Amino acid sequence: MGKLVSTIFVTLDGVYQAPGGPQEDTSGGFDQGGWSFTYGDDDFGRFVVEVFDRAGAFLLGRRTYDIFAAYWPKMTDPADPIAGKLNALPKYVVSSTLTAPEWSGTTVVGGDLAKEVEALKERTDGELQIHGSGALVRSLLDLRLIDTLHLVTFPVVLGAGRRLFAEGAVPTRFRHTGGRVTGGGVSIQSYDLLGAPEYGSYELPEDAQA
Repeated sequence: MGKLVSTIFVTLDGVYQAPGGPQEDTSGGFDQGGWSFTYGDDDFGRFVVEVFDRAGAFLLGRRTYDIFAAYWPKMTDPADPIAGKLNALPKYVVSSTLTAPEWSGTTVVGGDLAKEVEALKERTDGELQIHGSGALVRSLLDLRLIDTLHLVTFPVVLGAGRRLFAEGAVPTRFRHTGGRVTGGGVSIQSYDLLGAPEYGSYELPEDAQA
C-alpha cells in the first residue's frame, strides 16, 4: 500500500496560491503569482528531485492539474527527473466537471473522496503524491488521509491569497520527521500526521499557588 504524501509551497503567512508564475492562478484578483521563483537554487532543486524519485502516482486537484497539464506534456525529455515521472506515471485528478482529460495517463476521480483515495493508496506502489492542490490537501488532512506533509515555507509575506490552514481546519497533530533550510532560506520540513492534538497547561497546580 502506498503512502499519501503532500508537498506544498507556502509563504510565511500561509499562502499557497500561484507560487510558480504571475498567470498561474489569478482567481480572487490575486496579483502576486510567482513568489517562489527566485528561491529555486541547487539546494531546492535537489529536494524536488528527491521527492519525485519516490513517486508511484500523482493525485491532483483540478486547478493544479490544469496548470500541470498545460506545461509538463510539452517537456518531452524522458530523462528529466520531474517531467519523466509526471508524464509516465498514473495521474488522478479530483473533479466533478472534467470529463475528457487530454494528458495521457489521467483518470478522473469523483464520488466519495475518502473511499476513492483509500483505494488509490491501496493500488499504488511507492508514494501517491499530491503537489500543490491546497484545497484538496486541506480536505484530505481533515479526513486524516495524508500520511506525510512536506511543508516548504518561503521567506516572504504576501498578505493576500488562499491560505493552507484557514479558519475551520480540523485540529491536527503532527510528528516532525526531518528538515533542512536551503541556501536561499527556504525551510523544508517534513511531518507525519498523528491525529488530534494533545493539550496541557503551564499553570501551577492549585496546591502550589498558596
